[in-house]
Amino acid sequence: MRQLLAWSLAAAAALAAAPALAPTAAAADAKCPKLGTSWYGNNRAHLQQVIDAYGTCSGHRGAVAAFDWDNTVTKNDVTDATLSWALRHNALPRPARWKDTSAWMTDAGDRALTAACGTGAGGSLRTSDRPKCTDEIVEIREKGTTMSGAAAFAGTWNHRRTVPQYAWVPQLFAGRTPAQLSSYAAAARTEALAAPIGATRTLGTHTVPAYVRYYDQQRDLIRTLQRAGFRVYIVSAGSEPVTEVWSRGVGIDAAHTIAIRSVLDHRGRITTRNEGCGGIGVNKGDVIPYIDGKRCWINQDIYGIKGPAAWQKQPWKQRIAVGGGDADTDVTFVSDATGAHLVLNRNKAELMCRAYDDADGRWVINPMFIEPLPRRTDPYPCSTTAYNAPDGGHTPVLRPDGSVVPDQADTVY
Repeated sequence: MRQLLAWSLAAAAALAAAPALAPTAAAADAKCPKLGTSWYGNNRAHLQQVIDAYGTCSGHRGAVAAFDWDNTVTKNDVTDATLSWALRHNALPRPARWKDTSAWMTDAGDRALTAACGTGAGGSLRTSDRPKCTDEIVEIREKGTTMSGAAAFAGTWNHRRTVPQYAWVPQLFAGRTPAQLSSYAAAARTEALAAPIGATRTLGTHTVPAYVRYYDQQRDLIRTLQRAGFRVYIVSAGSEPVTEVWSRGVGIDAAHTIAIRSVLDHRGRITTRNEGCGGIGVNKGDVIPYIDGKRCWINQDIYGIKGPAAWQKQPWKQRIAVGGGDADTDVTFVSDATGAHLVLNRNKAELMCRAYDDADGRWVINPMFIEPLPRRTDPYPCSTTAYNAPDGGHTPVLRPDGSVVPDQADTVY
C-alpha cells in the first residue's frame, strides 16, 4: 500500500497540468489496457497503477518506458548466444593483429590470442575445430582474462561508462556487415529458442547456456505499455544489430532499440570504433550504453539532450516513467524512472541495494521468471563496497541526500 500511495502521489504531481477527464465506465475500461500475466506478490498491481496513471487511462500519451535487454526481457544473453553461434560456425573474421581489436588489449592478451587463434587479415577464424582459440575468446569475454589468468585488458577507462570485454564483442566482428551480423543473430535466435530450458553446451572447455527465452511477463508488459500510449525502448550494452533481431520479437522496432552502434567503413563494414554520447564522439569503446552510459543514450536519443548535459539526471518531465533492468549496468537509468523502477533479482549488489532501500517507494522487485536464483545468504554490502566507482573501486552506495544506504537483506527470491 505504501508503494501504491507513493506512485499515486507522484503520478498526480507529474500529470497535474494535464486536462481532467470524466470518461464513462465503458470508455475508461477501453482506455485502460490491462496486464494479463502473473507476477510476484503485488507487482502486477503496482505496475498497473503506473500504466493507468501515465497512459491512455488518464488521457495521456507519449510517456517513455525503457528496458535493458539481456536477462531483463529474455532469460540469458543474446549477444553471448550470437557469439557462441559464430564460434561454432567459423563466422568471426581473422584480425591482422589482436592488439587492433581493443584499445585496451594487453601484450599478454595479444600473445594468448595469437598463439591460440593465429592472425592475418582476411578469411575467418577456424574456431569450430580450434578449441583453444574458442577458450581464449570466451574467457576474455566472460572475465577479461586469458586462460592463463593474465589480464587481457589494461589501462584507464571510466568504469561507469564502459567495460572493455563488453565493447570487445562488436569489435570481434570488424570486417563483417551489419546484415551479416544480423543473419548470425537470427540463426542463433532460432537455435536458442528451440533448445530446452536449462540446456547447456561446451565451447572449448567452457559450459555456457544453450537456450534463450522471452519472458512472457515482460512481453505482456511491453505490449500493454504500448497499447496504453507509452513509447517503449530497449537500451542494451550488446551489439545493436544483434539486439534489433531479438527486440522485434516483442514488437519493438530498430528505431526504438538502442545498443552499441559500430561505426562503418566506406564499404559499409563494421569497424572497431563505435558512436559516442554526451559530447564524446566516435571512440574505440570508451563510451557504450553501460551504467551511466545508458542514461546518456536515453537522454540523447529519446529526449534530444546533447553534449555533456546528457550524462546528468534530468528534470521530471524529461525522464522515463518506467525503467527495467537486472544488473548494476542498469542501475542509473532504472533509478531515473519517475513511476516504477522494475528489477529482476540476479543478486547484483549496487542495483539490489537501491531496490531494497526503496528510497522513493517506487521500486518493484521480482525474481527471475525462469530458473530464479536462490536467496543470497549474506546481506548486500551497501554500506561499504556495493557502489561501482568510475575508477574501478568499490565504495558505499549513497542516497541523493548523501546518507549511506545500510546493508540490505535479500528478501525477494
